[in-house]
Amino acid sequence: MASGNQQFPPQKQEAQPGKEHVMEPTPQFTSHDYKPSNKLRGKVALVTGGDSGIGRAVAHCYALEGATVAFTYVKSQEEKDAQETLEILREAKTSDAKDPMAISADLGFDENCKRVVDEVVNAYGKIDILVNNAAVQYKAGSVEEIDEERLERVFRTNIFSHFFMTRHSLRHMNEGSAIINTTSVVAYKGNPKLLDYAATKGAIVAFTRGQRACIATC
Repeated sequence: MASGNQQFPPQKQEAQPGKEHVMEPTPQFTSHDYKPSNKLRGKVALVTGGDSGIGRAVAHCYALEGATVAFTYVKSQEEKDAQETLEILREAKTSDAKDPMAISADLGFDENCKRVVDEVVNAYGKIDILVNNAAVQYKAGSVEEIDEERLERVFRTNIFSHFFMTRHSLRHMNEGSAIINTTSVVAYKGNPKLLDYAATKGAIVAFTRGQRACIATC
């Protein structure tokens, strides 16, 4: 984000998913003033959509704090960003953390989510932190532009994945573990050009509230 008198040029990409490596200037994913304090030493974190944006920033911060980090990305579309993130995490990881892992997967489908969780558990033995972050967003001038195929794609990626990833991860999580779901301000204020996206973000808020109550009582 820009600060003071700094101005960034307009950023525009014609297709989804967005690619961080084509942006100019390169987005800032960390603060040079950040001082880690081993808050996550010995923990295993799984971040969906961790190749760029919020996901990359979270994964990097977790690595600095001592966590072993795995993240997902979209195969053949986000591979360059994923490789760059892997290098970033390797440089940030602490001496007692295991090497980071990048897993390609379409998380809109249950079997793919199970495969991701199984790969992480087979490699690291557990999951302490799950960050449901992967999402897709398309603009539309009106609701008539949102057809069934697009609606299903957005809901599968943005909210179905939360259900699937949570369900498969829970059996490998112990007391004190955490599940973090990334939502958006549009869940509360809406956006006429992002109707389907905003609807999924509202669903994530409701899912998180219900999930918290369910885990506390189950």
